[in-house]
Amino acid sequence: MNSSAPDGSQPREFTAGGGHGAVPLAGVPTEQAPAQAARREWPLWEVFVRAKRGLSHVHVGSLHAPDADMAVRNARDLYTRRQEGVSIWVVPAVEITASSPDEKDAFFDPAADKVYRHPTFYHVPEGVEHL
Repeated sequence: MNSSAPDGSQPREFTAGGGHGAVPLAGVPTEQAPAQAARREWPLWEVFVRAKRGLSHVHVGSLHAPDADMAVRNARDLYTRRQEGVSIWVVPAVEITASSPDEKDAFFDPAADKVYRHPTFYHVPEGVEHL
C-alpha cells in the first residue's frame, strides 16, 4: 500500500505491524534524548569475573560505560549478583586482539612440535618427591 506524505513528498511504504496498524517499512525518524545519544558513544567494555579465589577470570559479557571506574561498578551490578564474584576485570573492547578460529590449525599446530613442552619429555630423578 502506498501513501503520500502529508507535505506531498515521496510516497512511503507501509505494512501491518502485528496488529498495531499501518507501520512504515523504512522506520520513523525520531529525536533521541541527549543522554541516549551520549550513551551510544560510550566505549564498549568486556567483563571478566573470577567466581572465587584460585579460579581464573571468565568472560561473562559486555557493557557500555564512559570510563573504567563506571565499567567496574556497572559490571558488579550486572554480573555479580548474590556475591558470585571476588574480582572483576573490565577491558576496553578495542584493546583486545584475538586469533581467528579460521586460522586455528596454522596458529596452534606448531606447539605440537615442541616436545619439551610436555611433562613426559623430562626424566624425574630418583628420590624426588611431590612431582
